[in-house]
Amino acid sequence: MKVCVLTLGCKVNKYESDSLLNIFKQKGYEITDSLEKADVYIVNTCAVTGEAEKKSRQMLAKCKKLNPDAKIYVCGCASQHNPNQFLGKATLIKGVAGKNKIADFGEGVLIDEVPKSYEKEEFSLQPRTRAYIKIQDGCDNFCSYCIIPYLRGRSRSRDLNSIIEEVQALDSSIKEIVLTGINLSDFKIEGKLGLLTLLQKLDKYNLRMRLSSMEEVIADEEFIKGLRGFKNFCPHFHLSLQSGSDSVLKRMNRRYTTEQFKTTCTLIRKYFPTASITTDVIVGFPGESDQEFNETKRFIADIAFSGLHIFPYSHREGTVASRQKDLNFLVKKARAEELAILDEKLRKEFIEKNKSGKVLIEEVVGGKSYGFTQNYIKCEIDAVLNVGDIVEVEIVGQKNKNALAKLV
Repeated sequence: MKVCVLTLGCKVNKYESDSLLNIFKQKGYEITDSLEKADVYIVNTCAVTGEAEKKSRQMLAKCKKLNPDAKIYVCGCASQHNPNQFLGKATLIKGVAGKNKIADFGEGVLIDEVPKSYEKEEFSLQPRTRAYIKIQDGCDNFCSYCIIPYLRGRSRSRDLNSIIEEVQALDSSIKEIVLTGINLSDFKIEGKLGLLTLLQKLDKYNLRMRLSSMEEVIADEEFIKGLRGFKNFCPHFHLSLQSGSDSVLKRMNRRYTTEQFKTTCTLIRKYFPTASITTDVIVGFPGESDQEFNETKRFIADIAFSGLHIFPYSHREGTVASRQKDLNFLVKKARAEELAILDEKLRKEFIEKNKSGKVLIEEVVGGKSYGFTQNYIKCEIDAVLNVGDIVEVEIVGQKNKNALAKLV
């Protein structure tokens, strides 16, 4: 029997899907994470935006088209948010908790209560050069636009020994790990913030180490200076901004000002001059005026991010922001397009500032090799190299969003 596990949304979802794949592999099933004909489909859904939920529903239709007789199992944030949208389309509907129970092939609607402590999971299947390691779940921030704390529950951290055991068990082909969580910045060890302690313990395994999305509040000078002491840390910081207007940030219930955010970016560049700083931005938040949008645009240009993830505001029923009047769709679309132009300009400028790097080769296609530098510039190298090699390169040009590089 062939089992296909499909993922929408964040890196945490991807980790949890790979955990399911590992369970099915151990049970002796043929497994895949590509959309192809299978006997069983598991769709791990996302609800961060209305569009994400729509794509989750569409994925079920694609599975049914590939094999009308297949059984389809649904889990994740979209089914936690509204299980009814999948009724009649799925054999089993689960939420965010107890995803591993899908391997029992039950039926019906079985939405477990979100756990108050970190839920134990099977180690993630890691068939790549880069492994995601989930260390935290849930969020306590309750930003006014975000539904995830209501679906994922309160912040909770994975046991330190469990994390270390998973890293120790990684295949020798893995050369890089990415620590991920719903609110990674809130990872704790015995009740105290523990990211630096964890990185210190993982640094000895000679694996490149990355952090996924973080909140600005954790990145003070002590934290950033501490990161510089790890020989395997990759200086790519994804700090969620959401808006460059202080008045919008206040309405979003974000817990910093633009001045505080800028100070953090200055500190990062003090200790990591070639660091990549990327961010998320929401455009068209309820009540966002032209002036507030222009403040965001100027702030983004001033910080000189190396990349933006741009999201038109999505109404999420049950959040504080959902009580406010939504902006016109065309306004949101136009503002997103403006930022996309700025994003392209900033990406090019960042690549131009970088002259060299060490690239982990992740893919070889058509006589060319592809991979990322430590500061997350994707490079195209005109040579056939071994997947998993780490090579020194000189950056000699650009092609679309990628850098063109040659071996040193």
